[in-house]
Amino acid sequence: MSEKSVLAILGSPHISGTTATMLDCAIQSAEKKGYTVITVNLYEKNLSFCTGCRACMNTKVCIQKDDIQEITDYLHKCQTIILAAPVYWANVPAPVKNLFDRLLGTAMEETSTFPKPRLKGKKYMLLTSCNTPAPFSWIFGQSSGAIRNMDEFFKTAGMKPIGKIVCANAANKKGLPKSLIKKIERCLK
Repeated sequence: MSEKSVLAILGSPHISGTTATMLDCAIQSAEKKGYTVITVNLYEKNLSFCTGCRACMNTKVCIQKDDIQEITDYLHKCQTIILAAPVYWANVPAPVKNLFDRLLGTAMEETSTFPKPRLKGKKYMLLTSCNTPAPFSWIFGQSSGAIRNMDEFFKTAGMKPIGKIVCANAANKKGLPKSLIKKIERCLK
């Protein structure tokens, strides 16, 4: 794939919810700017739980045979990854955390000190929404907890952030605010 390729991952069970709408906005913006977009809905994928065997540290891909191989292939082909996941208890939903666990050996190589990244040169954008109103979503760690979790995976993999966008008070919103749409659009150049 070209430099203008995006892997858009939906980590929400609600395909019409705020998080999915944020991802749709990012996809539309990317396509308008000439990106090729591959979309993955984690809730439609067959992903077993990580068994902790750590074989992936040598093979660079999980040895369990399911949809992780497809996702790993997309991850390698695309230059930009957009992950959209809602806030569940100040963190990401279980399928997103499971994805990170299953991509351990794809993302990093163990060393005697700090992990060596295996996905250098790629970029990432994080999108999340929570029902807690701002500024309480940050004060009480709701949004920041989810962002921190997602950010840690991508930073450890050696990737560079192009945007981290939060939609607080999502339950009381009808559509995305224009300011949020503009933030999303500005991230993709």
